[in-house]
Amino acid sequence: MRYQRPKGTADILPDEAKKWGYIEETARMIFDNYRYREIRTPMFENFDVFSRTSGDTSDVVTKEMYDFHDKGDRHISLRPEGTAGVVRAFVENKLYGPEHQKPVKVFYMGSMFRYERPQSGRQREFHQIGVEAFGSNEPELDVEVIAMAITFLKRLGLTGLRLAINTLGDQETRDNYRQALIDYLDPYFDDLSDDSKSDCTKPTTSFG
Repeated sequence: MRYQRPKGTADILPDEAKKWGYIEETARMIFDNYRYREIRTPMFENFDVFSRTSGDTSDVVTKEMYDFHDKGDRHISLRPEGTAGVVRAFVENKLYGPEHQKPVKVFYMGSMFRYERPQSGRQREFHQIGVEAFGSNEPELDVEVIAMAITFLKRLGLTGLRLAINTLGDQETRDNYRQALIDYLDPYFDDLSDDSKSDCTKPTTSFG
């Protein structure tokens, strides 16, 4: 029997692992300069952690989630992204308490999993580095995160970077846009793909 790695995964061999280590240590150094501390959350969580934050009808939940019932019949999911687990840890461990300095700034890095068609630069197991900050609504915090990302990419030797800032608007704006899109597509509904028809009938999900 010939053993092979699972489809959509990759072996990181020693020469490549050295480069990965450099990227991770560079990230840690820069994040530390901005007083972000590392947080490590489980690679799997209760299914509801992700379905609640992404929306029960989102593509991530309905098509891309690695989820299963374990031997205790608990509905478990491999993490498809880092934010939801960090938010769960923030709440569960009461990092919002008065003994914690605000804002609470953390970073994470590690494997994430999505069941999708593997292609160049897109695998079923992929690696993500991210930051989260809790306890402040000041726009300066957003500026700090953007500056930190630019510093990180430049430190890795990337050039010709261009920053584009966009917004999804508030909940009312998103609701109005969605309704206008549905109204426009309604005459062509029967000609749409099954996925597009499903998207047109999904309830609006707020990502806040």
